[in-house]
Amino acid sequence: MTRFVAFLRAINVGGHVVKMDLLRRVFADSLELANVETFIASGNVLFDATSRNTAALEKKIAAQLEKALGYEVATFIRSDAELIRIAEYQPFKPKDVQAAEGIYVGFLAGELAPSEIRMVKSFRSDVDELEVNGREIYWLCRIRSTESDFSLAKLEKTLRIQATFRNITTVRKIAALLSAE
Repeated sequence: MTRFVAFLRAINVGGHVVKMDLLRRVFADSLELANVETFIASGNVLFDATSRNTAALEKKIAAQLEKALGYEVATFIRSDAELIRIAEYQPFKPKDVQAAEGIYVGFLAGELAPSEIRMVKSFRSDVDELEVNGREIYWLCRIRSTESDFSLAKLEKTLRIQATFRNITTVRKIAALLSAE
């Protein structure tokens, strides 16, 4: 069995309220995944699966969540080893990190094409620094993210993709849980 984390988009935002016990039941009972846990109420689900095919797991989970919740839930899965590497990655200068209001990790379904990476980098400003590494976008925001010109909606509209962002603190806490297991 492999340990995974599913990062779910549209959980407990935008008027959708989903209880974590319901999410755990969908993963454990409907999807027959093992050792299911949720981490804070924002759509972070840890689980074990025999399959190592993350793309197939993403589709299967997203379909079951849509059936259970009645709306589309984009799903982004990382293995325990991948998430630990993501949490350890340092794309920004220490002095910039120290001065930042927030640092976020955007999870994507796949790697971006060079032209898409250029589009992401075009969002850079005096306020926002963005770096792409694999299937993740790292966003350093020097002001409150809600006051920034950059947003998930802007990213998705420009690139015509789906993504979900998590605060780096959340990512690191989940990685620490996985490291301790």
